[in-house]
Amino acid sequence: MNDTSTTSSRSEPREFLDPSSLGLAAAAAAIREGHITSEAYTAALLLRARTLAELNAFITIDETAVLAAARDADKARAAGSAAPLLGVPLGVKDSYLTKGLPTSLGLESLARFVPREDADAVRAIKAAGALLFGKNNLVEMSYGLTGHNARYGQVKNPHARDRVSGGSSSGSAAAVAAGLVPASLGGDTVGSIRVPASFCGVVGFKPTTGRWPRNGVAPISHTLDTTGAFARSVEDCILLDQVVTGEQTAEFSDDGNDLKGARLAFAPRQFLDLVDSEVEVRFREVVRQLRDAGAEVVEVDLGDDFNALIQTATWGIFAHETMGAISDFLRRHDVPTTFEAIYDGLKPQLREAWGHIVLPGGAGAVSAEAYQTALNVSRPEIQRRLDKAFVAEGAQVILQPTTPCTAPLIEQQATVSVAGQDVSYLALANHTVSASSVGLPGISLPVGRSRAGLPFGLEVDASVGSDRTLLVLARKIEGVLGTEPIAI
Repeated sequence: MNDTSTTSSRSEPREFLDPSSLGLAAAAAAIREGHITSEAYTAALLLRARTLAELNAFITIDETAVLAAARDADKARAAGSAAPLLGVPLGVKDSYLTKGLPTSLGLESLARFVPREDADAVRAIKAAGALLFGKNNLVEMSYGLTGHNARYGQVKNPHARDRVSGGSSSGSAAAVAAGLVPASLGGDTVGSIRVPASFCGVVGFKPTTGRWPRNGVAPISHTLDTTGAFARSVEDCILLDQVVTGEQTAEFSDDGNDLKGARLAFAPRQFLDLVDSEVEVRFREVVRQLRDAGAEVVEVDLGDDFNALIQTATWGIFAHETMGAISDFLRRHDVPTTFEAIYDGLKPQLREAWGHIVLPGGAGAVSAEAYQTALNVSRPEIQRRLDKAFVAEGAQVILQPTTPCTAPLIEQQATVSVAGQDVSYLALANHTVSASSVGLPGISLPVGRSRAGLPFGLEVDASVGSDRTLLVLARKIEGVLGTEPIAI
């Protein structure tokens, strides 16, 4: 076991295939149609992962095991298997339990912990024929937005090694962006899929909370946690959604990239209030392009206090539920540690933060009364405001920049500059928390680069349970705006 730190045409002959450029659906088709073997594809990705180990995208890759699984997949194909992901290696965030492969949760103390079971989502992709390529690096206990891990290293942005990847699903996003794997599973509580997707220039999908199984994934908040995925196209996210949920392909049919009849909304007072000028210029250009493609785009106003409301409620729920959620997870899955031991071993900055907001006696801890207010008063009010866009205005989705800036410098990640102001790194989730607060499905799409060559992200959110509408519209939007090639 080794510790490591454009979609091709489906009919393209094997000798012209570039394995690192294949998306998930294209790789599955190439293996299924015999253009490439799983073993050859996996070996090429392993070589690329070794070459780009400096990104710190993976904590663990068991090369022997994944190559053996690839050979088994080739035998299964020869025997007639047509599993939808047969022979395709995927990354998995190291907060997911994986049978026979270490699950660290980003902690040094669990570096050698090997679970006896798979998380439900891992079981689903394996049942579809996918291979577990390796475990992706993450922020300790998924508690952060920049991709820093004291034990396993800072995950670097494949577009610029001096920039953060975003977090907490940092390695998952970087691995997909760099062409190390065609897709990876991640987790999102307040933006941990969508923020790194934006910074790394990949597609990041957060389903409606509860749509994808969460069993076997280290939690932060039972109210907010969502499992999801990174890929290089919306088509690949649709394929993963079908595999994990078991829902059928036919309902995702569409009529191309025509946006006529689509009704989209955006809230400039709420989501363009504190963003870099380059981000706002690109966002408004995207809105113009979507209108030119036939979409009706309406402006909505969610209220003067909307941002304060979602910030207070969501972060309060996030912190209040952490201790209980983690303690319960450790007990139920026989993880050989305790909440107290984890707290004692955290890096100093995170330990200080937990002491302040997570521990019941912390100076910033949310009281039981404030927590109940967030759940029973603030969340319904947030939903009522969003319903103004979805119901009163008839919008199918709400648009906003995924992040208020492009990826910050690694050396400046504690305090970041947005629109000329120095703000906490928590501001990187200013836009993603709105979907998280009430469990909306959301997707971040890459929509071009800054003058410095750093990706911009477009967040597209739909109403609860409207994941299929979201994915179909996102695919149309992607068709209008284009896709991002691999970073390297």
